[in-house]
Amino acid sequence: MASIDSGGGDSGHKKGPGVKKAKKLSTKVDMTPLVDLAFLLITFFIFTTTMSTPAGMPLFMPKDTEKDEDKNKAKESGALTLMLGKNNQVYYYEGQLLPDGSNFKSTSFDPENGVRQVVMRKKQSTPAEDLVIVIKPNEDASYKNTVDILDEMTINQVKRFALVDITPNENELVLATQARAGIR
Repeated sequence: MASIDSGGGDSGHKKGPGVKKAKKLSTKVDMTPLVDLAFLLITFFIFTTTMSTPAGMPLFMPKDTEKDEDKNKAKESGALTLMLGKNNQVYYYEGQLLPDGSNFKSTSFDPENGVRQVVMRKKQSTPAEDLVIVIKPNEDASYKNTVDILDEMTINQVKRFALVDITPNENELVLATQARAGIR
């Protein structure tokens, strides 16, 4: 039990013969109720405050289908594949990559003539329900470029896009194009 003991001091009485000394009693304050009240208040404020709820990013999953080959299919006419490389370079093709690579093109993150213009052109020429953009960063792509391309999807209000691993064939094509352009 916690207590404060204040001993009696000189109270200013006269001293001398015939003066009866008053008995000095010590003042004792019991701190237990104060500690109980403090813990009660702390507990009350902890339970009445609103706890922060974790904020999650909305995730839209594709619809279930019976056939495995139909799960990740997109219309070829609405597909745009963006591959991220070194030095802020973006490589892209529409539909499927042709065997001779004639539809394989490159651009950058330049706001005037870069990837934003490519996405805007594709969005304007394709119905909204058919547009799917596939983003494939290779091992040389920077984290900043990956975030920038996701920002471009938000800026252009693209609803359907996917971040996917790059295939070995596409990666070889990106590396060969970088070597021809002298990008190191």
